[in-house]
Amino acid sequence: MTLAQELENLEQMRNRGALSEAEFAQAKARLLEPTPVAPLTRVSALNGLRRSASDQWIGGVCGGLSNFTGMDAWLWRLAFALMLILGGTGLLLYVLLWILVPLESSTYRTPLSSNP
Repeated sequence: MTLAQELENLEQMRNRGALSEAEFAQAKARLLEPTPVAPLTRVSALNGLRRSASDQWIGGVCGGLSNFTGMDAWLWRLAFALMLILGGTGLLLYVLLWILVPLESSTYRTPLSSNP
């Protein structure tokens, strides 16, 4: 039901006597006020991280990070390669993300995903 239809229904209810003036004003204000959206917390934002099923070379970690952050996947691959060369942490971090981050399903898309 559209906003105009809701307002029309309220007006009809007021005219029939089903709503008092105060109830009508309160219901109308509730309809016209935008619903506040709770801001994303860090944890709820992080829950959107998924490994990519379409942009993957090994496990889809870099493709998933690309969808999540908006950075190109090749930049993530380069970062992991540099971490691997410079101390081996890249491999450990990649394997941990591969194990802990779930694979995206066909119905799930991350907020920054450019795929339809």
